[in-house]
Amino acid sequence: MTEKSFFNYQLPITNYQLPITNYQLPMVSEVKQISGNAVPLIGNDIDTDRIIPARYLKAITFDDLGEGVFVDDRKALNGEHPFDQIQYQGAKILIVNRNFGCGSSREHAPQALAKWGIKALIGESFAEIFFGNCVAMGIPCVTADEKVVKHLQELVTTNPQAVKTIDLEKLQVQLGDFTASVMISEGTRSTFISGTWDACGQLVANAQQVKATAAKLPYIAWGNLAAS
Repeated sequence: MTEKSFFNYQLPITNYQLPITNYQLPMVSEVKQISGNAVPLIGNDIDTDRIIPARYLKAITFDDLGEGVFVDDRKALNGEHPFDQIQYQGAKILIVNRNFGCGSSREHAPQALAKWGIKALIGESFAEIFFGNCVAMGIPCVTADEKVVKHLQELVTTNPQAVKTIDLEKLQVQLGDFTASVMISEGTRSTFISGTWDACGQLVANAQQVKATAAKLPYIAWGNLAAS
């Protein structure tokens, strides 16, 4: 490429027009309450390799990961794993114990849970990176005392069809007549309630400002600058 042709080169992004400049941040991004059936999963230190084995990391998309969630544990239990039992099918809330999601930092773990249908988790504690991956997907992970978690698991086992509700505004979980406090950091809680956990949604909602800022950046519009 000659010097002249180099400076006349135009990056494709120079004249790019955002097609959704009037887009407004959807209300669906706000996560204030999650209601539905729950599935109990008893055991401490359940790591990401058990949630979704490493062989599934070669998947091109996350779409079919729900089929592989806990697949090795489910095979070992021959249909007795909670994720195989009919009374827990369609559950939206997963109730776990201590240090859930430890091990590798694979995003596939919360993606697999989400594709199976899980929209929120209650547990004694969560591994930090797993927790962060869930937040980025809009999946709240709230914590509760060991006794509360155990009691919730027992209630769900006894009455799996009872509707459970996690209320992030009140920081409560309710199951029938039983109500208990749950915890989540105030910063994380506010991002769910306001919908600001949705980074992509924020970018799209502020497309005009993004476009204006991009126009000022020399490494975006360098072709125009060179031509002038």
